[in-house]
Amino acid sequence: MGHEGCRPTQLHILYHSRLDMGAGHKRATQYEHLDPDALNDTKTEVLGKQIWRVIPYGYRYKMRALIGVLANGMARFADLLPFVFIGFAVDYYAGNETDGFFGSMRGFLDDSIFPLMTDNLAVGYGILIFLGFASLAVFQGISEYCWQTLGYKVQHDLRLDATRSLIDMEASYYDLRQTGQLMSVLSADVNQLEDVISDASTSIIRIVVTFGTAFLILVLMSWKLAAVLFAPLVLIIPLVYLFSTRVQRKYRQQRESTGDITAVLENVISGIAVVQAYNAQEWEAKRVDSESTAYREQAIGASRDRNRFLPGLYAIAGIAFGLLVTVGGYLTKSGDISTGQLVTFLLISTRMTMPMFIFGMLVNQLQKGEASARRVFALVDLEPTIADKEDASELGGPIYSVEFEEVHFTYPGTTTKVLAGISFKVVAGQFLGVMGHTGAGKTTILKLLMRYYEPQSGRVLVNGIDVQDLTLDSVRNGMGFVSQEPFLFFGSLKQNVAYNREADDEEIMKALEMAGAAEFVDELENGLDTMVGDRGTMLSGGQRARVSLARALLKNPSLLVLDEASSALDAETEKRIQENLLASGSERTTIAVAHRLSTIRNADEIISMVDGGILERGNHDSLISNNGVYASQWRIQTGEI
Repeated sequence: MGHEGCRPTQLHILYHSRLDMGAGHKRATQYEHLDPDALNDTKTEVLGKQIWRVIPYGYRYKMRALIGVLANGMARFADLLPFVFIGFAVDYYAGNETDGFFGSMRGFLDDSIFPLMTDNLAVGYGILIFLGFASLAVFQGISEYCWQTLGYKVQHDLRLDATRSLIDMEASYYDLRQTGQLMSVLSADVNQLEDVISDASTSIIRIVVTFGTAFLILVLMSWKLAAVLFAPLVLIIPLVYLFSTRVQRKYRQQRESTGDITAVLENVISGIAVVQAYNAQEWEAKRVDSESTAYREQAIGASRDRNRFLPGLYAIAGIAFGLLVTVGGYLTKSGDISTGQLVTFLLISTRMTMPMFIFGMLVNQLQKGEASARRVFALVDLEPTIADKEDASELGGPIYSVEFEEVHFTYPGTTTKVLAGISFKVVAGQFLGVMGHTGAGKTTILKLLMRYYEPQSGRVLVNGIDVQDLTLDSVRNGMGFVSQEPFLFFGSLKQNVAYNREADDEEIMKALEMAGAAEFVDELENGLDTMVGDRGTMLSGGQRARVSLARALLKNPSLLVLDEASSALDAETEKRIQENLLASGSERTTIAVAHRLSTIRNADEIISMVDGGILERGNHDSLISNNGVYASQWRIQTGEI
């Protein structure tokens, strides 16, 4: 449904919402969630704040996470232990003695463990090395499974929370949003956070455990060599800071560009018939090229910074290992450490280079995750501006009256008043028709009745109660709504008619018959199981309108709300549907907005609107005799003029 009059721009509605905050409106904080200015701020943060909000989602599966942590820790320990055994084996073959803590450990193995396994110490060391790698494989497998499945579960929960927030938002929220942008958040950004959970979490554990265990082993082996190895690693800290502060904003812009590309492609694919009709293929290709070029440049910029960072890590590692070999050789010659200890030291040190580079990739991944987290949690945090009051009551029965009392309304961000003191009442069994030129405010009446918007002043009453004092669900449950642009979901005819309801084929066919659709459904090869295509593209406009009407009638609503519902129908089909509706529900109240006056000719009352006000009202005959706007439009449409 489009707005009559001026459509509010994004800038207008943000400005308007800020002005209205004092009146209790929340739009300023809520509608800015997905605006570029709110997302692409230049605030410098090393790792950001939003990414850490994923942790409570993981805590829901704390046992799985705990097993993953313990298994990963054991895997890291099993990864380092074989190098100690290799050092012992080297000293055994060389006939060297091992002093200190490691000498005691080697003696325990030689005297107590190996006799239980084999008489040959060389074979014993080989078995221990094999068991170390076997343990690594087992514990690493357990860890990977726990963290990957945890990531999938968190991904599911995040996507569901974001989706629930979106579908709870009032329909007016989507007037300012591109579907492609929202889809990009629910797919690409949520998937990025799953990667953070499954990969980054294991990387953090690997870095902490590997560094901690290696540091302990190396210090116990030789504190001098440990100091030589770890001193250059301090240089990583400023390197990480410089990298993260430079690249974070670029990743954020890159995520935004991904959404822009998705939005453009979604528009092109959805409107392919219009694209081809206007020979706009090349023009649309240039639009995609423009958005994709922006993404490419931002991605290249982030890659440039990332690849400046990684060589720095290599340089620091080179300094550390160069010093380690030089000083290690000197300490071995002086008898400070044994040859086996130097071998163990070098092997463990090489193992520590992997966590260093993992750390670089981890920071990189967390930066990407922060950009995605901002967009995902912007949706999760959404709160509808139109919601049930704490003391809202249920309607508790059918709708038997609808009344507008001096309703004034202006769309957010505009200055033109769309409704100026509208008042009318319709009671059970009555048919109210609403006519007027484009922009007169006809559709706005229905939007206020459905509570897509709320009036600035005046009241909308259902059964004599202000709709703001009733729960949204209870009011909408009593309504059957058909919009001027009937929307069908991808699926079968049966699924679309029975949408969100349990109904058998007989009930569905009865609703289709009332909507004048049973005839064409019977002619379809697959009948009710016919797939309608995306947005119902496999059906004609008139067929979509009738299926949409059948969906509303299946609810057996006490109030039927029609917004240009018959605009795509031929006169004969429209007449047959009107006869069906009149015969099916004498107690049903109907409010119909129509340009085609034959649609509302039989209404008990017709209100003729001009510029947001009711110019004249009455039934068809009285309005014709008044010789006003309605009569003029009737004569034009019937060919008298």
